[in-house]
Amino acid sequence: MNEKVILILVDGMRPDGLMQCGHPFVEKLTQISAYSLTAQTVMPSVTLPCHMSLFHSVDPDRHGITTNTYIPQVRPIEGIFDRLDAEGKKNGFFYTWEELRDLGRPDHLHTAVCFNQHKRHGTDNLITDAAIRYINEESPDFLFLYLGETDELGGHDTGWMSETYLKVVNNAVGCVAKLYEEIPKDYTIILTADHGGHGRGHGSDCPEDMTIPIFCEGPLFEKGKEYPGGSIKDIAPTVAKLLGVTPAKEWEGKSLI
Repeated sequence: MNEKVILILVDGMRPDGLMQCGHPFVEKLTQISAYSLTAQTVMPSVTLPCHMSLFHSVDPDRHGITTNTYIPQVRPIEGIFDRLDAEGKKNGFFYTWEELRDLGRPDHLHTAVCFNQHKRHGTDNLITDAAIRYINEESPDFLFLYLGETDELGGHDTGWMSETYLKVVNNAVGCVAKLYEEIPKDYTIILTADHGGHGRGHGSDCPEDMTIPIFCEGPLFEKGKEYPGGSIKDIAPTVAKLLGVTPAKEWEGKSLI
C-alpha cells in the first residue's frame, strides 16, 4: 500500500460526546467511515501517556511515560514519525500543547507547527487552518493534527458532557469537516481521541475515561461499518500499513485493515 494519511486527535473526546454534540458531520462520518465507538485507550488515561502509546503502540509501562511530563525512554521504541521518516515519507505535525513535542524528533519531521494556546478559544480553528494550508501546499505523506480545546475548555473547565463541553466538541467536529472538504481526496483520514473523562477529570480505568472513538475514512475501509472494540495501540500499525511502511518490531497493536 502507498496511501497518504491524516491522523486527527481530539483531546478528551468521548464517543457519546461526539455522537451528542449536534454537528451534522457526525452522521456523515458514520456513513463514510469504518468506525468503533467502543475502542479503548491505556492506563493511566492521561494525555501524554496516551499519545505515547498511540505513536509507539505499547502500554505506558513499556514506553515509560506515566504522567504529562516527558522523560527519555530507557529502552527506546521507534514511533510513527520515526518509522515513516526512515522509509522516506514526509511528516507534518500540527499541535496546540507543547508537551507533545517529544512524540517525534525534529530531524524526523518535515514541518512542525505548535500554537501553544490550547486554553484559548479559537486555537483549534487556527491550527486546523494552518494544517489545511500545509497539506494543500506541501502534500505530506502523513500529518498529525491535534485539537486540544475539548479537554481543557470543555472537560476540565466545565465538566465532561456539560453544555460547554458539547459545544467545544461540536467546534472540533467542524474543524474535521472543514479539513475533509478542503484537502485532496487522496488522503485517508483517521479520527480518534486520547481518552475520555468524567466530572472534571480523567486518568482512571472507568469506562468514561477509557473509551474512545476511532473513525477511518478512505478507500481501504468499508463505509458505514461499525466494528466492536479496538485499541489506541492499533493506530500506529494501521498508519504504517496504509503507507506501506514496516512497523517497529516492538509494536503490540494490530492493523485495523
